[in-house]
Amino acid sequence: MMKKLKKIRLGVLFGGKSAEHEISIQSARWVVEHADRDKYEIVPIAIDKEGNFHILSNEDFFHDIKDVTLPSFIPSIYETCEIDFELKQFSPQSLQKIVDVVFPSLHGTLGEDGATQGLLKIAEIPFVGPSVLSSSIAMDKDVTKRLLKEAKLPTAKFLTFRDCDPIDEQYIIDTLGLPLFVKPANQGSSIGMTKVEEREELEDAVRTAFQFDRKILIEEKVFGRELECSVLGNEEPIASLPGEIIPNCEFYSYDAKNVLEDGATLETPAKLDQEMIQELQALSIAAFQTLCCEGMARVDFFLKQNGQLIINEVNTIPGFTSISLYPKLWEISGIPYPELIDYLVNLAMERFQKERKLLFKPMIVN
Repeated sequence: MMKKLKKIRLGVLFGGKSAEHEISIQSARWVVEHADRDKYEIVPIAIDKEGNFHILSNEDFFHDIKDVTLPSFIPSIYETCEIDFELKQFSPQSLQKIVDVVFPSLHGTLGEDGATQGLLKIAEIPFVGPSVLSSSIAMDKDVTKRLLKEAKLPTAKFLTFRDCDPIDEQYIIDTLGLPLFVKPANQGSSIGMTKVEEREELEDAVRTAFQFDRKILIEEKVFGRELECSVLGNEEPIASLPGEIIPNCEFYSYDAKNVLEDGATLETPAKLDQEMIQELQALSIAAFQTLCCEGMARVDFFLKQNGQLIINEVNTIPGFTSISLYPKLWEISGIPYPELIDYLVNLAMERFQKERKLLFKPMIVN
């Protein structure tokens, strides 16, 4: 009789303190629903809005979610595991007792900015997606754009301001023109972002962005098609076929991305000639490697009427909801949902094994 293989205990980490708490839950739900149960034992790990960790005893929380809702995690409703170890006093190492690898389905601050990745490295647990450095870089739109410019990759014109800087409205308009976008430097899903059509709107837009971050980005409006490409891999990443987002509202807002079923039309694959597809894939991989990414990322572009591609941003924990392009693009590129999870978990384990071989202290030579 063939020996039954031991299942991988896959910790799916979701929720968190960021403004994208609810979207994180929907992404985690996708992972839980599509993971191959012959290979994985799912361990749901919720982080409530106060930052407390909860190991759930089952998947009832996800079964209770309705497609039309954006739920929050309320710990009093769902039972946590009764396991014989010290989770009452949480420490990173305590996770080693219940998971083999973690899939962080966390978006935004403290989820994809390197904080969670650092926690998991301290705990010595393999985890899906980029590590600390690339997570921190890609979360900061200012640092991302400066590195892309240094690598001579195409980006939009932008200005950066900290909360202590004077805001010269005339200089901003003279430099970037109108319309323009004002956004927090360290947020995702268009949270805190405002489109400014007139100078009179600029002050309120700046005030809104500073509610979410101490550093903001003011960027020229790029007129063109919105394209996205999924990247997968460690040292030798590959790029998917690209997709196109056609917003059905003024711009691709938080609601259009995450709430409204008709917020945008998603065209997969995008209608592009082969030469443009190859250029877009090459730029996606170049951006991925410039930011030291590993595992996965989604690279967002604008395609101007003159045929020039502009890199908008790089998202290191892209959405995995039912309307998210990252898994959709891999599906049309030949990697269906369950296989994509396998691929990401294998990349996490591969990196972890390589890092375990590194020396952390000098060798003593007698």
